[in-house]
Amino acid sequence: MYQKNYDELKKVVEEKAIIIPVREHRKPDGTMNIERNLKRWNEVLSRFEVTPLWPKGKTPNYDDRDPNQPEPSIVFIPTQGEKKSDGTIIVSHGGGFEIRTGCEGIHVAEWFSRHGFNTAILTYRIKPYSREDALDDILRAIRLLRHKKEEFGISDKVVCMGFSAGGMLSGNAATLYDYGDPESEDPIERESSRPDGAVLGYGAFAFSGLPGGFFADPFSKEIRNPFFKDRDDLYRFSPEVNFNRQTPPFFIWQTNSDDPRHSFTTGAALTAAGVPFEMHLFPEGVHGLAMADGNNDLEMDVPSVAQWAPLCANWLTRVI
Repeated sequence: MYQKNYDELKKVVEEKAIIIPVREHRKPDGTMNIERNLKRWNEVLSRFEVTPLWPKGKTPNYDDRDPNQPEPSIVFIPTQGEKKSDGTIIVSHGGGFEIRTGCEGIHVAEWFSRHGFNTAILTYRIKPYSREDALDDILRAIRLLRHKKEEFGISDKVVCMGFSAGGMLSGNAATLYDYGDPESEDPIERESSRPDGAVLGYGAFAFSGLPGGFFADPFSKEIRNPFFKDRDDLYRFSPEVNFNRQTPPFFIWQTNSDDPRHSFTTGAALTAAGVPFEMHLFPEGVHGLAMADGNNDLEMDVPSVAQWAPLCANWLTRVI
């Protein structure tokens, strides 16, 4: 059943069916064409065997506020070719928690599946849902994979990999997890949601640890960052102030156009907490490159940046 998901994934990638060129992201009036973006994602996902994170109608805090957002789910893609791991990579797209950048989900999952890793493409909630809702989704995905490991033919090892907003979400999963509720009536909730590692692709935003960076200024009473509603929210969702000795290892990469101080600040905090990490900063390229192979909304092929993927694959073999 799940092998068919890879077969379909390969077709989607070959057709570039999920890619919307960046010049087409906005309407003539300059506003983001969110409806078109979400409909494209939903159309592509309808081609797969989708696994919901909760039984239909049981997703916490889910309602009909956005008809273009289905209940959160994963698309499981089994390892292809020479197996590198029995673990699974949860791939989370970017899009500023407002849209879904398809190349950061579909194309990334295809590359890592083809290179020996199980993947799970995550459809998490975005605006008008909250960051807490998105966090609930990724943590539930981790639990679900562990609960269904025999069905999927995997181990209980899970790494969260994300890009831009998805990278932020992956960093949150690696710091705001729990070890499961053994008393829960839901057997999935008894599973730990602690990932075994986190891959942050141009999403290592140190909102609290880098004063003034990306809208955030911890010395100001005013929160000017669109990702947070108040100071408590900012601190909760800033991974660099939540690292400890139990935090799983990180792989961080970004291009210098995104301000490498975010990676430096995150790396310094990981070092202080004694958490292993690997970091790669590239002088070329820009935000949103995904695999950096031309198959992205920017239509940019940057071979030097594309090296992040084999570097990450090597790191993954040591983690899962």
